[in-house]
Amino acid sequence: MSKKTDLVLDIAGVIATNFSPIFWEDLSIKFNVAYDDLVRFKKELRIELWTGKINEQDFWARLIERFPMVDGGYAAIKLLSAIEPLPALEEVPLWSEYANIHLLSNHRIEWVKHIISPIEKYISSITISSEVGFCKPQVDIYLIVNSKCKNKDNVLLVDDQEKNLIEARNLGWNTLLADGKGEWTKNIREQLLNGKTIAQ
Repeated sequence: MSKKTDLVLDIAGVIATNFSPIFWEDLSIKFNVAYDDLVRFKKELRIELWTGKINEQDFWARLIERFPMVDGGYAAIKLLSAIEPLPALEEVPLWSEYANIHLLSNHRIEWVKHIISPIEKYISSITISSEVGFCKPQVDIYLIVNSKCKNKDNVLLVDDQEKNLIEARNLGWNTLLADGKGEWTKNIREQLLNGKTIAQ
């Protein structure tokens, strides 16, 4: 019997919705803040937020400091509500019968717990950028996941951003770009259930 594929899934844009830009657009409209200013703030904090150099409380404090008109309580609830399951999440239990499934995401664990919890028993490993101190596309975070893969000759990464696939390919992983309509899940089913290889 052939070894299982190690299937590495991003979270946002793959098994759950991206909270951006919906979250920032909502704050802009509700609190009359220039959207471009919010985007600039997001970009300034991106690396610190995703690598855990600042915690969640620091993020909200900085947001309110920069934009005092924003209601922090409302913003926190809105952000979580913007992160919803995508149809692929329901496929994970079946896929886990044919693959070792790993999660690899630039995120805050506090913001994706509600996504991970229902499928956690089907997951071999979870690597969240804020927990490990690195974020995609830094090679270090891929190496962490690679060390957890059981079949390093047959690793497949699914991500919704092309730039995050490059380092994976350099490690010899196969890659699949997740489209917004979820058509990529058909390719996964074909590979796992029918043993077909996804051409890169």
